[in-house]
Amino acid sequence: MCVDYCVYMLSNKSRNVLYIGVTNNITRRVYEHKNGLNKGFTKKYNANDLVYYELHGEIYEAIKREKQLKGWSRLKKNNLIAIINPTLCDLSVEFGFEELDYF
Repeated sequence: MCVDYCVYMLSNKSRNVLYIGVTNNITRRVYEHKNGLNKGFTKKYNANDLVYYELHGEIYEAIKREKQLKGWSRLKKNNLIAIINPTLCDLSVEFGFEELDYF
């Protein structure tokens, strides 16, 4: 059975914060971020809008990509996001989430 691993980027409402993570369950992970279930950066800065994601078939590929993206400049990350999400909308609606303020 092929499990999809996901590299994702979250941002806050004003889009001045960016967080990059990896997960094997994007729906669960977005839920956790939106509901502040994990202490840390995303909760502190209210980075809970999914602005970018990409799927990988193997965890090592996803981790390698996550590390690569984390090494990029903010401008390069913004340019990548703009390719699939030029309006910077919250893509979590694709996974059944509504565009709401969760905090």
